[in-house]
Amino acid sequence: MRADAFLEAVKALPVADLATLVPNGGGLVVVAPHPDDESLGCGGLIVQVLKQGRAVRVVIVSDGCGSHPNSKAYPHDRLRSLREAETVRAMAELGLGAEHVHFLRLPDGGVPSEGAEAEAAADKVAEIARAAGASALFVTWRHDPHCDHTASAAIVDLARARLPGLAAYAYPVWGWTLPPEREVGPAPEGFRLAVEAERAAKRRAVEAHASQVFGLIEDDPSGFQLQPAMIDRLCGPHEWYITLR
Repeated sequence: MRADAFLEAVKALPVADLATLVPNGGGLVVVAPHPDDESLGCGGLIVQVLKQGRAVRVVIVSDGCGSHPNSKAYPHDRLRSLREAETVRAMAELGLGAEHVHFLRLPDGGVPSEGAEAEAAADKVAEIARAAGASALFVTWRHDPHCDHTASAAIVDLARARLPGLAAYAYPVWGWTLPPEREVGPAPEGFRLAVEAERAAKRRAVEAHASQVFGLIEDDPSGFQLQPAMIDRLCGPHEWYITLR
C-alpha cells in the first residue's frame, strides 16, 4: 500500500477507549528512539494511563546527541545531559516521575537493529515491562524515515518475543512526511485515541524539549529543530496507534 493511502487510513482508524489500547488494567511502556518522540507520539496516552493510577514507563533508546553534533557549547556529554533533563521535565508535565524514565544511551544515528547490543536493549525493555506489570508496549513505526526509529521498532520486536501476549502498537512520527508513493505494506489496523483533554499538557511536554523546539543551541547552524507544523500535527485531538502483528 502506498504511504499516502496508508496514512489516510490511519487517520480514519476507529476511536478506541483506553481499556482497548492498554487492556486488563495493566501498565504501559513507551519506547522512544530519541528524547521528544515519547511526548510527540504518546503524550496524551501517558496522561490518561497515569490518571487511572496505572504504571507508565518510558524508555529512551538513543542518547539524543545527533541533534546538534557540531555544537562547541554543547559537546557530547553536555548535550546528552541536557536532553535527558529535558525529557525528565517533559514527563513531569505529563505527571510521570523521573524514576520511571529509562535511558539506554545507545548512539544517536547508530541504534542497532540486531546483534548483541540490540538483544541487550530488548532484554532491558522486557525487564522494564515485566516490572511495571505492563499489558501494552508502544514504539515508533518501522517505516518512519529515520534509522533509529526503524531500529527501535526492531528492538521492540525482539522484546516482544520475550513478552508473549502483550499488546503492541506503533506510533508514526516522521512517517507523516514519507513520500506519497513509498510502499509501506498492507492496510493498517489499530485505533485512534481521543486526547483533547490532554492536549495542553502534551504541548507543554513537547515544549519542555527546548533544545529541539526553541533554538536553545545557537552555535550549530546544521542542528535539528522541530517545525511548528510538525508539532501542531502531532498535538491534535487524536493520537494514532497501528497494531503490531
